[in-house]
Amino acid sequence: MSTIEKALDKLGAMNPATAEPVAEKATTVDTAAPENTVQETASGATASVAASSESKAAQPAATVADSAVADSGALADSATAPKLMLNIDLASLSERNFVSMATERRLIYEEFRVIKRKLINNAFGSLSKTLHHPNLILVTSSRPGEGKTFTSVNLALSIALEQDKTVLLVDADVLRPNVSRTLEISTQLGLTDYLSSNDVDVSDIMYSTNVERLKIITAGKPHHLSTELLASDKMMELVQEFASRYPDRIVIFDAPPLLGVNETCVMAGMCGQAVVVLEENKTKLNELDKALSLLPKELAVGFVINKAYYSRDKGYGYGYGYYAE
Repeated sequence: MSTIEKALDKLGAMNPATAEPVAEKATTVDTAAPENTVQETASGATASVAASSESKAAQPAATVADSAVADSGALADSATAPKLMLNIDLASLSERNFVSMATERRLIYEEFRVIKRKLINNAFGSLSKTLHHPNLILVTSSRPGEGKTFTSVNLALSIALEQDKTVLLVDADVLRPNVSRTLEISTQLGLTDYLSSNDVDVSDIMYSTNVERLKIITAGKPHHLSTELLASDKMMELVQEFASRYPDRIVIFDAPPLLGVNETCVMAGMCGQAVVVLEENKTKLNELDKALSLLPKELAVGFVINKAYYSRDKGYGYGYGYYAE
């Protein structure tokens, strides 16, 4: 029995409700769910996914420019204020097996289409009435290097393809920021700059992109109190504004790992959903158990199994399941 199977069996024991069967060719995700919580796994992806995890980072390349185009999707916007713009190299992302705006059908698109659909349904469907800030999604892992940034970026890009939703990707892993390197972008100001200064507005750190419905807040400059800033009153006020200002927006926080960073648990309490990324044959059952014990009980928690090997398909892919108590 693999580490993931043991972990999921343990989660099933924690909540013995009947789980639905999973799709063929998918890693079994035997998690329990309440009546109004759904469960599904994605099919296998190609082997190149494994090489595209968050450990593969590129040097920042994109430049930041002012754009005078009005954009009603940014917080604290002024009708006359210039907007900050980032140009993401979508061709580079596609080559590295990320979701992109390309028209061809690729298995990675289908994987994350299945995952995002559950998150969107929880954020705006019937379950949303039982969750606190259901449109705020924390993406984390038990330890570094398990693929959380890869998952965060792909989720954001996939949700940006929705015609009636917008998405804000926030790099909240202020100790080991990886979103900027993954997207090959560079910014002057970010989250820590806003949280540590009274002279920086939200409009100074929120960047529009060449992906129409995607906005980004980067981690910002290193700060000696970086993790403490995540648990500050100012962060809580910012999260509250994210949750309530725009009803069609999903906010994805690429957060620090759960083990070793106490502030991640505080951030989890501000969100309605969490996605915990596991790496097949790497994530340890005892560490996963400890990490899950740190999450609020009322949080809807999903799992993405990264680099799951399917012998039938001879490739890597993602399993996905949901449970909540």
